[in-house]
Amino acid sequence: MAGVMAAEAGDTDGNEDSDKTNSRCNQILFSKTRIESKKENTVMRNNRFTSSRRTLGLLMAGLLFASLAAAQGTQVKGLITGRSGSTMTVKTQDSETITVALTTDTQVQEVDGAFKMRKKELGVTALIPGLPVEVKGSMNDKHQLVADAVKFKGSDLKTAQDIQAGLAPTEQQVQANQAQIQAAEKVSEAHQQEIAANQAKVAANQAAITAANKRFGELGEYNILGEVTVYFANGKVALDPQYDSQLMDLARKAQTIDAYIIQVQGYASAVGSAALNQKLSLERADNVLAFLEQNGNVPLTNILAPGAMGTSNQIAANATAEGQAENRRVVVRILQNKGISGT
Repeated sequence: MAGVMAAEAGDTDGNEDSDKTNSRCNQILFSKTRIESKKENTVMRNNRFTSSRRTLGLLMAGLLFASLAAAQGTQVKGLITGRSGSTMTVKTQDSETITVALTTDTQVQEVDGAFKMRKKELGVTALIPGLPVEVKGSMNDKHQLVADAVKFKGSDLKTAQDIQAGLAPTEQQVQANQAQIQAAEKVSEAHQQEIAANQAKVAANQAAITAANKRFGELGEYNILGEVTVYFANGKVALDPQYDSQLMDLARKAQTIDAYIIQVQGYASAVGSAALNQKLSLERADNVLAFLEQNGNVPLTNILAPGAMGTSNQIAANATAEGQAENRRVVVRILQNKGISGT
């Protein structure tokens, strides 16, 4: 009996050890399963997080691209029809009129060549009425196209400058011819043929004025609200200090006028070579413009390109030293678009 009980006791101990071993194995297996489950959950969470980040990144990239496209995607081509302060109006090929805002950061380029590879950096003063341009920029809250870049052909700029240069001199020439006619009426009958010739010139010039005014009317009309004439010594381009105060007064007056534009035109006497006179007239205009910008604080966005008028408008005879002195000059004007003034 005792042996049976001992055997039973031995079997019981063996069963208990087996149960304990099985329990430990189950615990280890359960722990391993939990760890694997946690790893799977962590991987799933990481995958979801990575997917969310990727989706968010794509969304932000799309929004950024759309924002950049909206900010930089505006491009127009057309003709400058007017300048008013730091803005200009451009008439597009479909007859839409757009107001373009010019800033100190606006890049102005003259392009040439079949592929427009030759480029020349210019200032905003080169943007004159009558110039065909291509403008790139973005729209502001005033429905203005803020220009980042403005491009045009050099040949188009020359044409626009010629149109601008041809207006006032033609009118001045008509007045001179009319004065000659009045003087000629007092001479003898022998000069009647000369008078008739002058009258024919007046008629021709009058027709030219009409055509020029028509072109100018299409570009925009301006009121002259101030004017200063600066004279130069023979062969010289340096600005005489005696004109500093007049130019400063003009600059101060301009800054009280809404949407003003400064026009600077240089001239030379008809003595010497045409090339030299053209160079002198440009350098004289450039020096006056530099004074207005540096001393008068006139921003370049409010200045038209300095005009090198050469000998196009001789206001006095070059036969005398006095007449030549009157022709060596720069004329500075304050202009305001009549659309602004309402006249």
